[in-house]
Amino acid sequence: MMREGEPFESFASGTLAGAGCFRCQGCGFAVALHEGDEVPNCPHCGGEDFKRSSIFGDLSLHEPVAAPSAAPPAWLDETRRALERAGDYLAFDEDGQLRVIALCDGWTRIGRSLSADIRFDDPTVSRRHALVNLQQGTIRILDDRSLNGVFVNGERIDLRELGDGDVITVGRFRLYLLRLESDEHGPAEPFRSRDTHHSPVA
Repeated sequence: MMREGEPFESFASGTLAGAGCFRCQGCGFAVALHEGDEVPNCPHCGGEDFKRSSIFGDLSLHEPVAAPSAAPPAWLDETRRALERAGDYLAFDEDGQLRVIALCDGWTRIGRSLSADIRFDDPTVSRRHALVNLQQGTIRILDDRSLNGVFVNGERIDLRELGDGDVITVGRFRLYLLRLESDEHGPAEPFRSRDTHHSPVA
């Protein structure tokens, strides 16, 4: 019998659970599913058991945690060398496709929403997950009330100033901040696999 305050239903990965928020029973990692989405294996711990959760939060004993730390990817140094203009960039691997986003002054929205400037159509990413602000040469990131939190270098943050080389974790994705102060390494060979574009200013 279900006790008062417990989530309503339990589901195993691979099943159709309907739209809503679900938390891994092993580590507390959240996924937000649309109608027709299958419950995935937990991207954080590999767990297969989930419970439906309120989008407003619940009394889970587990807090969201960052994915285990990993060495910088092999493509990161090559990407930095390939940048041709001074500026601030977010670089990340989205399911095998390397993307490099040039930050503009103002706000850059990261999330699952169609209105996000950097969009991840993934159940581990909230519709409104994070906001990046570039103003007078200073970059800050803000957690936009996300389910799984925003992490910088493995530490959960609400608001944090960012520097060159910082690693941002959003859901199951890692984004790397690259700051190129000048065009000191001169023209570079085009980096064929990158998809570089500018985020619109909010």
